[in-house]
Amino acid sequence: MPVTPRPHVLLAMDAPTFALQFRGPELARLADLAELGDPVWTPELDSPSARRRLATTEVLVTSWGAPALTPERLGAAPQLRAVLHAAGSVRGIVGAEVYRRGVVVSTAAEANAVPVAEYTLAAIIMAGKKAPFLAAQGRTAPVTWAQVVGREDLSNRGRTVVVVGFSRIGRRVVELLRLLDTAAVLVVDPYADPVAVRAAGGEPAELEAALRRADVLTLHAPALPETRHMIGARELALLPPGATLVNTARGTLVDHDALLAACASGRVDAILDVTDPEPLPAGAPLLDLPNVLVTPHVAGSLGAEARRMSEHVLDELEAFAQGRPLATPLTVDATAVSA
Repeated sequence: MPVTPRPHVLLAMDAPTFALQFRGPELARLADLAELGDPVWTPELDSPSARRRLATTEVLVTSWGAPALTPERLGAAPQLRAVLHAAGSVRGIVGAEVYRRGVVVSTAAEANAVPVAEYTLAAIIMAGKKAPFLAAQGRTAPVTWAQVVGREDLSNRGRTVVVVGFSRIGRRVVELLRLLDTAAVLVVDPYADPVAVRAAGGEPAELEAALRRADVLTLHAPALPETRHMIGARELALLPPGATLVNTARGTLVDHDALLAACASGRVDAILDVTDPEPLPAGAPLLDLPNVLVTPHVAGSLGAEARRMSEHVLDELEAFAQGRPLATPLTVDATAVSA
């Protein structure tokens, strides 16, 4: 990659994201690395001012709320050489035409994976102690220590955790689970390198056999046509009684009608940070079950965590300007199967 001192850069994302991710320190570093025009940031790419900036833009920094890079918009950016995404998935923003034009693409998905994996570990620990469900029970009838002290199911020792999807997040979850005294961490992913799975601390496994052993099932697969409802009535029936489903990936991975039946029966508990639809409508039966905890998609980067992704993009911009390889480049094939 040739050296491009101080490339012309434009930021494209919605207003709340820009305010969250690019504050004084980030903007100061951006100004050191790049030539910035007026405006520095835009929420759209179709106005005369945005098109004027696009005409000289070499690097487009995108994030949540960025407009899709349609052929028409790409045509207005003849000097565009890189798209650096300060968030996770670029699906819906970057299509095949971007790659066909030779534009390099980078994502901050690795940085976004950090808080999701941390949240997932916390959910697994809470599942082991049944903490959210005991708390819900306690709102109607006090639960005392004497009632729980003899329960064998309230423990994180000797548990089997099944991780579906050895993705960026799934791999981090497997690594974090080394903190617990688990019986086994089973990884279900037909595309994962078994050597890499074992190096992270997991054991490769087939889905059906793994489900039969799961105390906690945690999902980290992308939302694709072939993964829709990959966890349905049959899969939930294979789980041992008292198992907990944790979903911080995509709501469509789970058949929610089947999950409702399994949770309403008391066989399965659930901790859901994503749902289908999202959010669940008011009055949705899952929301009323004491053994189901639903959070509003908070596992991903929020607050200061979002600026970890900004820092990643600025690192990538520095590498681009200095002619060094990007740390997290994407290909058109990888984009098609990302979350």
